[in-house]
Amino acid sequence: MNNLSKPIRSLCLLIFFTLIMAGCSTTSEQNAKADKPDTTQQGSFTNPLFPNGADPWLEYWDGNYYLTTTTWTSELVMRKSPTLEGLADATPVNVWSSTDPKRCCNFWAFEFHRLKGPNGYRWYMMYTAGQDGTLDHQHLNVLESAGDDPMGPYEYKGALMPNVWNIDGNYLEQDGKLYVIYSQWQGDEQLNIIAEMDTPWSLKPGSPHTILTRPQLDWEISGRKVTEGAEILQRNGRTFMTYSASFCNTPDYKLGLMELVGNDPLNREHWKKYPQPVFSRTDTVFGPGHNGFFQSPDGSEEWLVYHGNDSVEHGCSATRSLRAQKFTWNEDGTPNFGKPLTPGVVVAPPSGEDGPLVTRVQGQPYQLINATSELCLDIASDPQDNRALQANCTVNNGRWVLDPTTDGYYRLANGESSKFLELANCSDSNNARIQEAAWRNNACQQWSLGTGQDGHSQIKNRHTGLALGIAGCSASANQAVLQQTDSACSQWRLQPMGEVVLLSQQSGKTVASAGQTAGANVQQAAWNHGDNQRWTFKHTDTGYFQLHPQNAPSLCLATENDAVVPGANLQLADCAAKTAQWRLTPKAGGGVLLENRYSKQLVNLANCGLAEGTNLAQGPRLENQCQVFHLRTSD
Repeated sequence: MNNLSKPIRSLCLLIFFTLIMAGCSTTSEQNAKADKPDTTQQGSFTNPLFPNGADPWLEYWDGNYYLTTTTWTSELVMRKSPTLEGLADATPVNVWSSTDPKRCCNFWAFEFHRLKGPNGYRWYMMYTAGQDGTLDHQHLNVLESAGDDPMGPYEYKGALMPNVWNIDGNYLEQDGKLYVIYSQWQGDEQLNIIAEMDTPWSLKPGSPHTILTRPQLDWEISGRKVTEGAEILQRNGRTFMTYSASFCNTPDYKLGLMELVGNDPLNREHWKKYPQPVFSRTDTVFGPGHNGFFQSPDGSEEWLVYHGNDSVEHGCSATRSLRAQKFTWNEDGTPNFGKPLTPGVVVAPPSGEDGPLVTRVQGQPYQLINATSELCLDIASDPQDNRALQANCTVNNGRWVLDPTTDGYYRLANGESSKFLELANCSDSNNARIQEAAWRNNACQQWSLGTGQDGHSQIKNRHTGLALGIAGCSASANQAVLQQTDSACSQWRLQPMGEVVLLSQQSGKTVASAGQTAGANVQQAAWNHGDNQRWTFKHTDTGYFQLHPQNAPSLCLATENDAVVPGANLQLADCAAKTAQWRLTPKAGGGVLLENRYSKQLVNLANCGLAEGTNLAQGPRLENQCQVFHLRTSD
């Protein structure tokens, strides 16, 4: 297997610099969204969903869509939303980054798959990366999630073939074995190749590397001889593989189809290649390809996600935009993808988005503790009674996941019952009933998490703008939680439960202590399951917390010498220090600000750095993602 030839390298570099010049500014994205026509049905959308969305991969899991697209940077960006349409405005969160010179740059084509690894089911993120200033060394890398949350944290596991050019990796599970399908240039042809895997991040020693697709048909060689981006689709015991054919810098980039008709994926004779493309350009959509597949929330529909261009002149740059549409099946059992939908055509949302849905939602669990009573938001224990009330706090009651929806709102998912907090009957009345129910995707089940008093938060309903409070402001257990105008009992403490990982929204790296003694520096580090990366939030008084690292549980996060000035270093200190207390302020998209009680400064990632060991200090509120951190569970 050979590295990328010089003519191909030159052409790829031309595309790369075209992309850089094209840019992907927030302003252009906002303008594109503003130009999209209004849709009338809740959740309906028009293609493209958003610009600069090349090489998409999308999964629906535990009540949310999760999406990645090529970034061309050193960061791996994830978006999540309970609706497909909501992905267009979902907060992009960097869940991984790298500054290793061998694999720091030009991130392409992320795919995350839930596979059974050595420690049970995990998400495995396979992506292409290489070196700065060249595309000659692009190769596949694999990350593993800490638990079952696609948002991470992720640990780097390795590169499959670090010394040869290989891209567009995808997994195939077949008859209890795991395979990787990847693309590589050999001579003037780009091929799709398959090999068996030993683990989700390593090849089986001695496995043959079998060529599955070689560009030979007229529709596979427009611009250059290319077959890449293989994707697996399995149904009724049959295994299909789509792939992208022809050069991506032409409008004739398209999808082809193969089928495994034997029992050995490593035997080329056991694959059937269909003679005609299955998804091609139209008069309004050009270069549709590099696709993925997902099911609707209720499992009744199959959907295709892909990128395409709006102009025949556009190619492999930031012009490629994200699109999605439903597909069907032919009578002979083969997929029927139809034609790319014309931009601006209103598309109904995937079936089941409006529920009713009962599902466990992934995310950090919280207790929601009333400031007046010091009791927890809970649900009545009687199975016939779904009303919200306050109860003595235990390790099991509530376990609320604060799951972002749209426009800065959240849904409050009960980790015990797998239901969601809602305003009963969407009532506008003061003291209206609050209860839990299956998700039905309405404003009465969404909440804002506003800044309250003394470190607390106010939880207000999206439909009415009224707050959660306690009936009669009672301090007794089993008192109802109701919708109220602002009062002393409408203040709540957001108490993170268990060991918590703090991930930077900028870098995807963790907040970590560099030692176990007072004065040890606090900096960022890639996730490696270390005790220095796990923190507990211990309540002090009102809405404030001490943050204790698990490698030094008697010490706390504080500033050096209790300094109050911007730029003061963060370190471990005696928990009696003036600067050892913090408040949480939720941000749109699920992150939080960590504000010091004494200095009024925020935890800040120095210079918005990505590098391992980048320092953490305090700074004034800057309204950038370098001060936003996401709380994640460590398993």
